[in-house]
Amino acid sequence: MGWLSHHEEVMGTVVSFDLLGAPGTDPEAALVAACAELHRVDREFSTYRGDSPVSRLRRGEWPESDAPAELTHVLELCRRARELTAGFFDPWALPGGVDPSGLVKGWAVQQAVEILAAGGVRAAIVNGGGDISIFGPPPAGPAWRIGIRHPWRADALAAVLECDGGAVATSATYERGEHLINPFTRASRTAVASATVLGPDLTLADAFATALAVAGPALLPRLAELSDGYDAHLIAWDGTEHTTAGVRIVPPQELAGA
Repeated sequence: MGWLSHHEEVMGTVVSFDLLGAPGTDPEAALVAACAELHRVDREFSTYRGDSPVSRLRRGEWPESDAPAELTHVLELCRRARELTAGFFDPWALPGGVDPSGLVKGWAVQQAVEILAAGGVRAAIVNGGGDISIFGPPPAGPAWRIGIRHPWRADALAAVLECDGGAVATSATYERGEHLINPFTRASRTAVASATVLGPDLTLADAFATALAVAGPALLPRLAELSDGYDAHLIAWDGTEHTTAGVRIVPPQELAGA
C-alpha cells in the first residue's frame, strides 16, 4: 500500500495530508474522519463565524464560566501556554476579546493526527499552514526531514531539520503579514523573522512558536525549562540564527548529495 496525499481547505488555510495505511486497513476512511474533525473545530472556534461559540464568547453573550466544555478546555490550554511562555502567548490580550486561534490550529491538527492513528494509519505527516504533526516511520531514511521556509526568499529553504516524529510549528509573517501582537507593548512587529519549535505535542509547540516570534531569543530559557523535549530554531531579522541543543540541522552538503 503506497502513500496517500490529500489537501483540504479548512480553518482559513490548506491542510496537507500524506499518510500510509497499515495492511488490511482503510486509510481513506480515517482521512475522511480526520478532515471532518478539522471542519467541526473550525465551526466551533472560528472568529469569522458569527455563530461559533468563541464568537459568542467574544461578544459577551456568556461569561467564560458558562462556555461549552470544549471551549473551556481550550481556554485552559491557553492559560497553561500563557504561563509557560511568561505571558508572551496571551489570547486575552488581543483586540476584540479572547482569541485562542494561535493555539487552536495546532490543537486541531493534533486531534486529526490522533484520529488517523486510531484509524489504522501506519505513518502520517499533516501540515496545517506551517503547523506539522508527524507519526510513524518516514518514507525514506532513518528520520523525517522538514524544510523551514526562508523568511524573505519564498523560493528557498532557510534550513532542513531532522526529527523522529512529533510536532514542528513555525511562526512567521511571510504569509499573513504583521499579525502577531506583543501582549506587553501592543506592537505588531515580531522580534525575529521566523520561529520554529519542535516537540512531542503540536498544541504547545504552536503556542510557543508564536511566543518566540514575538519575544525572540530572550524566551528560549523558558522553553528549556520544559521537561518533555522541546527545542527551537530562530532566524533573526539580520539573518543570524539561534538554535537550541536538541535541533538537528541537515548539513547543506548532505542535501546536495541527496
